Amino acid sequence: MNDILLPVIFVILAIAVLGSLAVVLVRGRRTPPGLYSSPRDPDDQVEGGAHGATSTDVLERPDGLPTDVLVPNDLSGLEEAPAPSLDTVDPVQGRLARLRARLVRSNNALGKGLLALLSRDRIDEDVWDEVEETLLMADLGTEPTMELVDALRERVKVAGSRSPAEVKDMLREELVKLVDPTMDRSLATHRHADRPAIVMVVGVNGVGKTTTVGKLARVLVADDKDVLLGAADTFRAAAAEQLATWGARVGVPTVKSDVDGADPASVAFEAVKTGIEQEVDVVLIDTAGRLQNKVGLMDELGKVKRVIEKQGTVDEVLLVLDATTGQNGLSQARVFAEVVNISGIVLTKLDGTAKGGIVVAIQRSLGVPVKLIGLGEGADDLAPFDAEGFVDALLS
Repeated sequence: MNDILLPVIFVILAIAVLGSLAVVLVRGRRTPPGLYSSPRDPDDQVEGGAHGATSTDVLERPDGLPTDVLVPNDLSGLEEAPAPSLDTVDPVQGRLARLRARLVRSNNALGKGLLALLSRDRIDEDVWDEVEETLLMADLGTEPTMELVDALRERVKVAGSRSPAEVKDMLREELVKLVDPTMDRSLATHRHADRPAIVMVVGVNGVGKTTTVGKLARVLVADDKDVLLGAADTFRAAAAEQLATWGARVGVPTVKSDVDGADPASVAFEAVKTGIEQEVDVVLIDTAGRLQNKVGLMDELGKVKRVIEKQGTVDEVLLVLDATTGQNGLSQARVFAEVVNISGIVLTKLDGTAKGGIVVAIQRSLGVPVKLIGLGEGADDLAPFDAEGFVDALLS
């Protein structure tokens, strides 16, 4: 009997031992083949491990990735993340028509006031004084006001009897002369053979400078141009993020620094360099607008411009001004004109003032044309400036 029991017991013990070994091996297996991950069970954590390290943190992945990253062998079953939706940008002509309508509503007090005065049966010195006062209140400026009044005096004297239509025609013609349709208001945004067009945007903080850069990017995208933004305003909190948000809405990339107070010239240089490498059409550079002292501003903007031009000439320097500031805007404009060679003016918030004459005053003061106007807070409320269209809106 013992001869029979001993082999049976030995077999049973052997099966038990092998079974235990199999369980240990199965439990030692951490993931299916081709998939590496850290254990999910918190009890598997090693005591004293840094940042909740796990027992697999000591393992080396064959692909060099950390052990807590899941990398399935087959990616075919994964769905691609949907592309972010982009804003639909209105075409330029559609924006122009809408913005002119706003200009009519905001500035008609000036035009209607002048027409009412000049349409009186008898125009004496008191009337001319009122005309002069109306123009000065509209920030036309002293010299342009005198020119306009003198020209109108002569024409009214020669015309003798006149109808309201004739008065309006005379006033329109003289205002168009002052606004000067002969000025070149085109934007230098055409790509060069070997590099993008480079546009610097300057202006004091608070005039809507960064917003204007974002809106200008939309204008250029609507014109089928590839654009890249450079966030060189590194001193104002969140300026870079604000600009990047504007760019993302129309699919335009932004070069920026994640360090507050970074060197703006370095950011501008990197933006232009990236624009050259990516063969974009236009690089728009937003700059800081601190105006605590003129010397510091000159040094900063001068450095940005010099560093940029190591890679290519700056094609356009646009000065952003707030139309509601009136004569204060002129003072700002003169300071920036001393710092960099301004090539054009962007006049924002023109819908918030009846002082449309600021267009003439700025152009006369700087000898630089108003190229773009902003007439609202909307994303597409920026449009090219048209001299005759502007005057027609004033007199509508």
